[in-house]
Order: sequence, then C-alpha cells, then structure tokens
Amino acid sequence: MKLARRERYFVSGAALFLAVFFIFQFLISPFFDARRRVRRGVRVKQDGLEEIVKLSSEYNRYRKGSQGIKQILAERRKGFTLFSFLEKEARDAGVKNSIKYMKPSVSGGSGPRKESLVEMKLEAITLQQLSGYLWRIESTENAVSIKRISVKENKKKAGRIDAILQVLTFQ
Repeated sequence: MKLARRERYFVSGAALFLAVFFIFQFLISPFFDARRRVRRGVRVKQDGLEEIVKLSSEYNRYRKGSQGIKQILAERRKGFTLFSFLEKEARDAGVKNSIKYMKPSVSGGSGPRKESLVEMKLEAITLQQLSGYLWRIESTENAVSIKRISVKENKKKAGRIDAILQVLTFQ
C-alpha cells in the first residue's frame, strides 16, 4: 500500500498520538492516581495517629488523677462517711440548726469506686454562713466536692437564703 508523504505524516502522527495516549492512559495516569491515594491514606493515618496520641495523653492524665484519688482515699481516716462529715462541719460552721433535710445515696458508677452523694437543704442562712460552710466541706484531703448547688432567696426572712446542695465523694 503506497501512501503519499502527507498521508504517511498523518498516519505516523496518529500512531504517535495513539501511542502517547495509551502510555498516558495505562502507565502515567494510574501511577499518579495511586500516588494520590497513597498520599490521602498517609494523611488519614497521620490524623488517626495524632488522635491516638491525644487520647493517650488524656488517658495518662486521668490515670494519674485516679492514682491521686486512690491515695487521698487511702489516707482518709477510717470509718469516714460523707453524712457524718457534713453534719460535723455544719455544727462547726454554725448552720446545723438550719438543715431542713439530708438525703444520702450511693451509686455504683462506671469505675472501680462508688460515688457517695448527700443532698441537703439549708434554710434561712446568710450568704456568709453558706460560703463558710462551702469552704469547710469542699476539701481535697477528703476528696469531697460540690456536685450541684441551688440558691434562692428565702421568702420568710429578709436577707436570708435557702440552698440545696449535692455533695459528692468516693468510697
């Protein structure tokens, strides 16, 4: 088959174009796609690793805090009960006669320690008495903290307040 010079250039160009197209389509393009997927996978793995490192440091912080609580609970006097502790501190703070009720409860919780909770209502006390009492009961040496507090004005006595406290410790 005899082709003119111009036709040979045209056929050669078309063959060259097809060769470049197939090389690009089946060699170069898959290489760049695979490289893009690998980079994306590396980025996802790096993000996951950063999250693991963050969670690990948070876990270690909680574990150290847990060890501190264990030590505090071990050093606490034998026979410690939250109810009697709150009563004693109320007597020492001068608010024992203002206690309307005290409701103790114990919950299992999700950890190895049980939560001991006492809800109490103080009626017709001054703000200074409340702050003094709170200062006395919230102590790190006994691992006692205020979980919730609600304060409102006493309707019967002017300048007095009523407070409902939820006090928490661990056993």
